[in-house]
Amino acid sequence: MADGLRPRLGTSTRYTLSDFDFDLPRELIAQAPAPERTKSRLLHVDGERLADFAFADLPGLVPAGDLIVCNDTRVINARVHAQKTTGGKVELLVERIVASDEAWVQLRASHTPQSGASLTLPGSAHARVVTREGRFHLLRFFATGPLDDWLERHGEVPLPPYIDRAPGDTDATRYQTVYARVPGAVAAPTAGLHFDAALLAALHAQGVAHEFVTLHIGAGTFLPVATEDLTQHRMHSERYRIPPETAVAVAATHVRGGRVLAVGTTALRALESAVDARGAIRAGDGETTLFVTPGFRFRAVDRLLTNFHLPKSTLLMLAAAFGGYGAVRAAYAHAIATKYRFYSYGDAMLLERVRASGDLTPKRDRIIVG
Repeated sequence: MADGLRPRLGTSTRYTLSDFDFDLPRELIAQAPAPERTKSRLLHVDGERLADFAFADLPGLVPAGDLIVCNDTRVINARVHAQKTTGGKVELLVERIVASDEAWVQLRASHTPQSGASLTLPGSAHARVVTREGRFHLLRFFATGPLDDWLERHGEVPLPPYIDRAPGDTDATRYQTVYARVPGAVAAPTAGLHFDAALLAALHAQGVAHEFVTLHIGAGTFLPVATEDLTQHRMHSERYRIPPETAVAVAATHVRGGRVLAVGTTALRALESAVDARGAIRAGDGETTLFVTPGFRFRAVDRLLTNFHLPKSTLLMLAAAFGGYGAVRAAYAHAIATKYRFYSYGDAMLLERVRASGDLTPKRDRIIVG
């Protein structure tokens, strides 16, 4: 699959990849979810002001009249173990199903199969490599029936590469949000993993509105940025949908003076990708290659709930653009010092949008030292 069109960058090109590097003690990488969804921690970041909360305290931080927008994508069992005709092992990570018998995948093997190669799959099925574009291979599947149904039976939960264990029984539910309903993602919208039904009900009871977007997260979300010059980076393309009721709710919230809280970078990217020239949200389906760096002008989202992200990742760059480079730098240093848990199964951060277009000069000693 093509890597996507040239990204939309923010107005600042002063940052390089190294400005988003940091040292993280390995023991802070969460290998399993918290015992209960809402038992994670929450760091509130409002410029220079940092405050530690439990995630269950979130209703006290979101007033009546505000709107929460979540990504209702559902993670598919996208990882499959296969064999080459020579007996060599191959791992498939499905990126996108494009037909009932075809999908773009990433292949992991000691020697990457070439076009025309045949792969033996579970359930007496097999696949043939059709072509390759960049990091992705197009595979045609045989004897699987509908591919999405076959993956549910024979695939496994595609836990991120920094989780050093095989998927367990609990991952089938805990690596999904409680509101997941539209299959298509190969990674979870992890900011939403902290919510349970009771917390959502508490927010609703106090007058907080709740709507959805759908953005199907692709395997490209874990691909590293390969160039110091951020203007040269190209984002992978991801599908999204904005329901009409969500577009209406965003507009109505802003008219009444409320704020829009995006649950996760994926919800934010979907909303900001759908803003038209008048500043309104366009309902409907789309593809986004939006790349957010410091200096980007946010027009749809006022607050962001997100997890703590990998060094040098586009997600960290987005968080720094939203909350301010210096503020996010300080927040990550605080999180490390106070032993917050990082990445998909880790803790969360509530970011207030930076109000000024300044804060564009990076500190060259990296975003965090220590």
